[in-house]
Order: sequence, then C-alpha cells, then structure tokens
Amino acid sequence: MSMPPQQSPGPYGHPQHPNPYGGHPGQPYPPQPYPGQGAWGQPPMGPPRKNRTGMVIGIVAGSLVALGVLGFGVKLLTEAGSVASGTGFPEARYRLTVPKTVVDGKYELVQDLSDTEGKKALKGSYDSKVRNPMPAVGQYTSNSPKGVSALVVSGMYGQFKDPEATRKQMLAGAADAEGASLAAPARDITPAGSDVTLSCQVLVARQGGVDTTLPMCAWADENTGASVGVVTPETAQQKPASIDLAKVAETTLKVRAESRQPIG
Repeated sequence: MSMPPQQSPGPYGHPQHPNPYGGHPGQPYPPQPYPGQGAWGQPPMGPPRKNRTGMVIGIVAGSLVALGVLGFGVKLLTEAGSVASGTGFPEARYRLTVPKTVVDGKYELVQDLSDTEGKKALKGSYDSKVRNPMPAVGQYTSNSPKGVSALVVSGMYGQFKDPEATRKQMLAGAADAEGASLAAPARDITPAGSDVTLSCQVLVARQGGVDTTLPMCAWADENTGASVGVVTPETAQQKPASIDLAKVAETTLKVRAESRQPIG
C-alpha cells in the first residue's frame, strides 16, 4: 500500500509582521495593528479593511516629532557661534524627563528621541536668552477601541531668561515647518486651577495628499519648556476651528507635571 505524498508547507507559512517603524527613513511611527496570517487549516486573516485614520495617525506621529523638534531647534538659531553670557539667568533647579507613561498612564512611550532627533535639532542653535539647553523628546501612543492615538513631547531644559518668548518660539517654529500650515493661530490658555499659562494652536499637516488636524500646546518656565502635540482618531479629521484647545491644554499640563522633575 503506497503512502500518500507528503504535503508541502502551507501557502501562508509563518506570520509575517511589518516593521512598525517602516515607511520613511528617519521618521518613527507608532506600531499599527495588523492581523497576521491565519494558522494552518484556517483562512488567512489578510490585511485589515482600510483604516485610513489609523494609517494617517501613524504617519502624523512622525510629523509631530519633526514639527515639534524643529519648533525649538530652528527658532533658537540667531547668531551662530555666539556664546550665551551675562547675568539674569535663573538657577537650574528642574530638568525635563521622558517618562515611560504620561497622562495618568494613558500614553505609553514608543521612542525616546532625546539623544537623536533632539540633539540634532539643538546642534548649532543659539539664543542669548537660553543657557545650557538639553533636549527631551518622546513619542507616545495609546490604544483604545476607537483606534490608535499619538502624543509627542518635544522639549528642552536649561536656564531660560525669557520663558514667555521661548514658549511662543516653539509653536512658531512648528508652524513654519515644511508640510505644515497654521489653521488656528496661537493663543494663551491658563487651565482652571492652574497658574501655568500655555500657548496653543492648531496646524494642518499634509501627508500623501491627506490633510490632518494637529492641535498642540507649549509651556515654558525658567528651567523647562516643551510643545505637546496630540492626534486621535477623532481629532485627526476634525475641522481646526472645532478643536477643543482647552482640553489639549489640560493634557499638556499633565505631561508637564509628570515630566518636570527637580534636579538632584
């Protein structure tokens, strides 16, 4: 009695998982859910139905990193080769960290970019009102039944002689970045119960022919400053004028409280 021929491996083989940071070199992307192939004997799950919002958020997270970092890097460029000097600088008492989670644990850290994109943005920068700046840049994501959300913190710490000017320069730099346009001009917001004033604006970023709404807020005090950009499945396609910037300001205030730490 002859034996039946041995079957060759299934057409699907082992599940293949895409690189969560693939797409454009140098731009990090948050992991996007992508079902793998089906097990032997089951139909393959195949790629999900087009989740345009999820794809856009993945792309925009990389854009937020670039926009935020450029926000404090480009605008610090004034007189190349000069050295910040003089009196009037505050004492260095606080530093900016990149926690593993922010906003009460809602967002988890994907990448700490302080030593890469952050240092790159500050290289060669100079501002006579900023002394000893050090970068703090982090990319975060949050998963929910509604999809993936992204949050990016792009900041620095040091000694800031004019915190208000530093705060506004961060947002101005992001608005001037390539691929971004200012949809709602920056305005100051002081969240209820807080004595911290933030500046908030709404940008529109164009990626692959798709416009995405990008709200962001920034703070700066004598030692720390950062812009915080947030994109969710709801806000990504929302009209800029309908964005609740007060809510973004509250999120930014939480990030500040969680990332700003005493030195020593």
